[in-house]
Amino acid sequence: MLALLGAGAALAQDVPLEGRVNINLGKDSPVALVGMSTGDSHSSSRGAALVLDLHMALTLRNTGASRIHGVALRVVSQEITVGGKGSVSIPSLNVGPGESFPIRIDMQLMRPTQVAGGPLVDVNLDGVLFEDLSCYGLDRLNSCRTLTAWELEAQRDREHFKHILAQAGPNGLRQAMLESIGRQSARPQLDVRVQRAPAVTSAALGPVRTEQFAFLDFPDSPLQPSKGSAQVAGNEAREPHIEVLNRSARAIKYVELGWLVSDPGGQQYLAASLPASDPVLYLPAGKTGIVEQDTALRFTRAGQPVSIRSAVGFVSRVQFADGKLWVPSRADLERESLVKVLPASAEEQRLDDLYLKRGLDALVQELKKH
Repeated sequence: MLALLGAGAALAQDVPLEGRVNINLGKDSPVALVGMSTGDSHSSSRGAALVLDLHMALTLRNTGASRIHGVALRVVSQEITVGGKGSVSIPSLNVGPGESFPIRIDMQLMRPTQVAGGPLVDVNLDGVLFEDLSCYGLDRLNSCRTLTAWELEAQRDREHFKHILAQAGPNGLRQAMLESIGRQSARPQLDVRVQRAPAVTSAALGPVRTEQFAFLDFPDSPLQPSKGSAQVAGNEAREPHIEVLNRSARAIKYVELGWLVSDPGGQQYLAASLPASDPVLYLPAGKTGIVEQDTALRFTRAGQPVSIRSAVGFVSRVQFADGKLWVPSRADLERESLVKVLPASAEEQRLDDLYLKRGLDALVQELKKH
């Protein structure tokens, strides 16, 4: 009895994770581990689960011949446990051969206490994106697609600010950065809870209605949304169903639609990004398909429900059967005033941060590197 009590007390304490983390980058990986610190990462018991608080720092080196523009890691404590997996993705890198770069891992994972032996955490390389948009990795999380889309957005937004610098000089660039920072601080935001759509909507939400989508049409988009709807009650929307037409000359294998909602006062918010529900989507040129999700979204702001008055959809990402991707142009986003509603790309946020921390000269030099 005393031995069991002692073991239970030991489990309840915080235990450092040093020596219990496995880093697996692969034998032919284009990156190598230079250093790792588990910092104040620790484990503690919570009922029948072991809670892992990760606060780790990795240093990787580019051992290949190409510049690296993005990296994604898959972090696993237990494959089949809810809360047992996570990921870290680093876009907007520009790491040359032989150069090193840091990656932070800050997350909380869970694992059953009865699982014994081996490392508590496995960190696996899921994707590495290179300058030419080729990609290496197991890609279990579709990291190559995500990193490529982020890189296309980064190229788009860098060119936008480089064009401003060329046309309006440093003062024009300064004004553009101040406007970008101001937009992000003023951007209206909702708290969105996503869950599996229930069979019956709660009566407390009010009557259910079918809300028809309006759509933004980008002239160069390979995909055209034609009609769609969602079931709406109060601050809940569920089962969005949108018909799309492939108006390009190439087959499409992945579609993602952005979704904006307006409250009764007319304020517009980004609600969600809606990927195609079919993981094996194949939409030939000229054909029509359906993008739908069996999910329910509940919207709140500052803890208070936000009722939905209307919904607007737009194409945010398309992947062709050959692996190439399309994302909206800067002109598309500004024409429809989406820059006021959407979060800035990872690259624009990085440039904003560089300007705030190091000033205009450092920003100008950074833009000249690309």
